Amino acid sequence: MSVLTPRDQQQFKEEGYVVVEDVLDPAQDIAPVLAELAEVLDRLATGFVSEGILASAYRQLPFADRLTRVHIESRRALSQYFDISLPQSNVRRDTPMYLGPAVFRLLTNPRLLDAVQDIIGAEIYSNPVQHIRAKLPRHAVQAGPHNGLVSKVSWHQDNGVILPEADEARILTVWLPLTPASVENGCLQVIPGSHRAGLESHCPTERGVAIPDRLLPANRARPLPMTPGSLLFMTQRTVHSSLDNTTEAQVRVSCDLRYQPLGEPTGRPAFPGFPARSVAHPNTVRRDPAVWAQSWLDARARLAEHADPVYNRWRADAPVCA
Repeated sequence: MSVLTPRDQQQFKEEGYVVVEDVLDPAQDIAPVLAELAEVLDRLATGFVSEGILASAYRQLPFADRLTRVHIESRRALSQYFDISLPQSNVRRDTPMYLGPAVFRLLTNPRLLDAVQDIIGAEIYSNPVQHIRAKLPRHAVQAGPHNGLVSKVSWHQDNGVILPEADEARILTVWLPLTPASVENGCLQVIPGSHRAGLESHCPTERGVAIPDRLLPANRARPLPMTPGSLLFMTQRTVHSSLDNTTEAQVRVSCDLRYQPLGEPTGRPAFPGFPARSVAHPNTVRRDPAVWAQSWLDARARLAEHADPVYNRWRADAPVCA
């Protein structure tokens, strides 16, 4: 069943992105993921109390307030506990990940895959470059540890954070808010039409690779406030970033997922993807969340025994980064 209209398809082709509203059901599709994230936070807070790191588990607080308080007072980097991927360095056998069944059901949601199919066809592979981000208020990031999962993300192309093997792969980014995403709490912004210029040079920074400001067109950024249930589709060459969370207490929780036609390289071979839909080979489709979770645990065990793989092509000493 088609989700994108011909007008949506045309905008995606011409501008490199499109927002489609009300694709998912916030109560049925998104609330279970938020409930699992709340359970993760509860285990963390309870453990910190038992270790003497926190004086209180703050169970009386709603999720956003509780996460902010625990982040600030523990002075611990919590983002990896909520992420659905591994970090790109220093993977240990006990590196935390969030691998709950609700998020697997979101990854394989039929309505979401219907929309993906409208763009890349019915042979769909779930690319392993995927994240859950809990963007904290700026004052909380300044008070504690931070990275791109909790703070502002610089201008980049998703093509720029993977290996050259996938330069010609048709990787589709699907970004979706799990809580309301506003200009104030740090929604995404895009540069319309930027996908037509090809891959820009990126430079390594403390928050990941980023396009130098001098390579960006002036005054073309378009903020994209969104509500839960809506989906943002971007090509892998669409230039985008996120705004700062300037609120006092809101936490913007989002997923960025990626899909591509079966058989194409993912650009991150050290991480496990899986067939999410296939008309030609339906028996290959992964349907068991436990099997999906185990694939990441196996990858973690393997990576913990070896030196960090190379994840992108950029060097800090390149002339463009000087």
